[in-house]
Amino acid sequence: MSFKIDLHTHSVASPDGALTADNYKSMLDSGGLDYIAITDHSTVDYALRMQAELGKRIIVGEEIKTTEGEIIGLYLQQTIPKGLTPTQTVAAIKEQGGIICIPHPFETVRSGMTRQGLEAIADDVDIIEVHNGRAIFQNRSKRAYAWAAIHSCAGIANSDSHGMRGWGRTYTVVDKLPTQQTLISLLKDCHYATGFPGVHGLLYPKLNRGLKKLGGRRA
Repeated sequence: MSFKIDLHTHSVASPDGALTADNYKSMLDSGGLDYIAITDHSTVDYALRMQAELGKRIIVGEEIKTTEGEIIGLYLQQTIPKGLTPTQTVAAIKEQGGIICIPHPFETVRSGMTRQGLEAIADDVDIIEVHNGRAIFQNRSKRAYAWAAIHSCAGIANSDSHGMRGWGRTYTVVDKLPTQQTLISLLKDCHYATGFPGVHGLLYPKLNRGLKKLGGRRA
């Protein structure tokens, strides 16, 4: 038996996100994904609501902007403030018993962690994205793979979906039920599915931000 997981998505609670409760329910009910982390920018509130509604198949996360780029905390209970150093952010995630995941590392167009910032927390990183579904114009997968190998760190493929078009094309497959206790070890022997999210999937963040500022509908 295998399980498809995507641990980097953005709901309507993110300034640039558009995934709704119905979207998450559809993803799970269709079998397109088995476990999904909602990793909104600077809040866990919507993720907590969705977990209460849809169960443990929803993992509560947050994408946190640090002084050296973004870090994702998984299995959180409370929001962690942005603007902390990587070391402070890692400590805050650990205080909640969470898992530390590095999204789109080394990218400059999307607040990826800098090499300097990443090296400062290297011993604490649990997971690093070796495939990001929206990493088209600045793809750092090779560097992420190399870093993971050097530091014996688990790799993962995530969609970084900000809307319904393009989800389910990049994800990770594990062969046992993933839990907070087993996730990291399962990722040491996993499989990746990767695919182009489509032009709309790439442009969601900009479209969503623009429409929300205008008070219009999501893209």
